[in-house]
Amino acid sequence: MPDRYRKPVAILGAGLAGVTAAAALRRRGVPVRLYEAGRQIAGLAASYKDAKGFSNDFGAHFITNRLAAAIGVGALCRDVAHYGEAVLLRGRSYGYPFGLMRSPRLALSGLWSKLSGSRATPASAADYFRLRYGSALADQIAIPLIEAWSGVKAEVLASSSVSEKLQNSTLRAVQLAVASRVTRRAVANGYSHEMPEQTNVWHVYPEGGVSVLVQRLAQGLEDVIHLESPVEGIVVEDGRVVAVQVAGRQEECSAAVSTAPCNVLPKLVRGWDGLNHLAKFRFRPMVFVNLRLRGRGLLPDTVLWTPEPEFPFFRMTETTISMPWLAPPGKSIVTVDFGCEKADPVWGMADDVLTEHCLDHMTPIIRDVRLRFLGAQILRTPIAYPVYLNEYEDTRRQFRDTTGVAGLYSIGRNGEFAHILMEDVYWRTLAKVRQVARELEAAA
Repeated sequence: MPDRYRKPVAILGAGLAGVTAAAALRRRGVPVRLYEAGRQIAGLAASYKDAKGFSNDFGAHFITNRLAAAIGVGALCRDVAHYGEAVLLRGRSYGYPFGLMRSPRLALSGLWSKLSGSRATPASAADYFRLRYGSALADQIAIPLIEAWSGVKAEVLASSSVSEKLQNSTLRAVQLAVASRVTRRAVANGYSHEMPEQTNVWHVYPEGGVSVLVQRLAQGLEDVIHLESPVEGIVVEDGRVVAVQVAGRQEECSAAVSTAPCNVLPKLVRGWDGLNHLAKFRFRPMVFVNLRLRGRGLLPDTVLWTPEPEFPFFRMTETTISMPWLAPPGKSIVTVDFGCEKADPVWGMADDVLTEHCLDHMTPIIRDVRLRFLGAQILRTPIAYPVYLNEYEDTRRQFRDTTGVAGLYSIGRNGEFAHILMEDVYWRTLAKVRQVARELEAAA
């Protein structure tokens, strides 16, 4: 082992980003130690199957054939033949993008916005949506949804963050949607930004769930993965990471790569207070109600967005429309998403009360939902989506490039404060690993 790599790189968290980083660094000959607070690897990519044959993932994940091939699990994956989204307005569903284009009211508003040719720089997410889509679609769909998602007014959300997320033009989205229909594959459309979305990139799902990807990446790392080992501190001396504190002991390291939520870093770093500004970064808590139901095709499409105020949730997903193998024959999983804060009534509701609340408001959509109901599982997560407030947008952009501490790197969805999905997490982590290796080489 080269002397410059005698001290390992400490990696915090054994989810997709952490395990990807560990595997990539080891391939480069860099020693690593991977610390995981839980009892198993995978983190947000965990999967499980209940005794009744319903499969669930910890979060909603989109895997492409490109990502599966890169990790080496392509042969274990099934193609997803269809994935679609719809919006419910005034009791009628509109498919995305074709259904919305067929609505004269929405289409004309969007056309007028394009023809008016405003070159104004949007000051907020609300401005961005109105300039891009027109006032009708923005005010009735996009703005209510992003406000339910984030928990704040669209006027205080940064337009640049929204535009980064919605990189595909309307024309490109239509082209990819057409390709999906022609190929009868769920062509990726708006779910990957680090690599180009093309007609030969489509959604797949691995046998055994999304955790299979992390398990494959972890092969050969068994000797460096330390479970039930939460990192309690990252020690900084003279502006450089020198050690991590684990279970009351201090372990030297050449660098630290963290997947912890970025607003937690100020509490972890010892000996430097230059990250205190990250403590104000907000994540939106979510409650996900996973309903087991009799029947299939209960929603108009895989995802149904509900922007109107009479619905306390903003999204419903019938996973089994796209991946029927995730439930027993003739049965479905419908996940209902509630955006909330930990002080909100929804967060504190007993599971049975919340299930009833959910079923009550689903009745206009699935009228016999109570007759179909087989049970529910509820997941509460205090950290779901980053809230891109204007007030710290400049700081967010700076943090995206550097933590400001030599040898300290933040990766992954929560670590980067980025609403990115699995493929982007993977490619961005590999890019960060290249940066880590270059800087270790320069410091040697």
